[in-house]
Amino acid sequence: MIELTARQLKIVDVVKKQAPITGEQIAEGLGLSRPTIRSDLSLLVMLEYIDAKPKVGYFPGRKAAGGENGSDRMRDAKVKDIQTVPIIIRETTTIQDAVVTLFLQNVGTLIICDGEGRLTGVASRKDFLKVTLGNSASASMPVSMVMTRIPKVVTTSPDESVLEAAHKMIMHEVDSLPVIDAGPEEAGGRPAIVGRLTKTAIVQLLLDIETTG
Repeated sequence: MIELTARQLKIVDVVKKQAPITGEQIAEGLGLSRPTIRSDLSLLVMLEYIDAKPKVGYFPGRKAAGGENGSDRMRDAKVKDIQTVPIIIRETTTIQDAVVTLFLQNVGTLIICDGEGRLTGVASRKDFLKVTLGNSASASMPVSMVMTRIPKVVTTSPDESVLEAAHKMIMHEVDSLPVIDAGPEEAGGRPAIVGRLTKTAIVQLLLDIETTG
């Protein structure tokens, strides 16, 4: 379960007292910049402590008003409850084949493994665009040339809470996370890939909670 930080509690209190209030006004009241509290606002909206309306501002959310059922369910949800099948390619796959896989599978990020099926990196559409634009020779390059490598890859585990994983996505500005085996690591310390968590899966969970009360 995620416990709110002192700053997040202050944000909730400010919204309760001054709603509707913009993000800029909240930041100014705390003596901070808007980018500094961006992840706090996103998390508080997801936790339903505050609510946001475009072109209006922030309001107290359901949790702040005392309705905790949906929030409780969200807090209790684990990554393993909503993780999906990972789209995996080998690090020796050519960039051309990787791009084909990216579009055929309709995903934004590919998970990359070594010959033993262990996580070695990830590559996103942005990574492929950077290397392919204006570079005809890139098609035959191995995907290992453009991927983000471990230990810089942000991951989650089956037993991590969805909220904690969502916080990682917000903080690192990624649209999915590889789900790795939370057990003992093998093969030189490289974890096994057991799934992937996407923003779409999290949004679907929120919709399911909302529609079922």
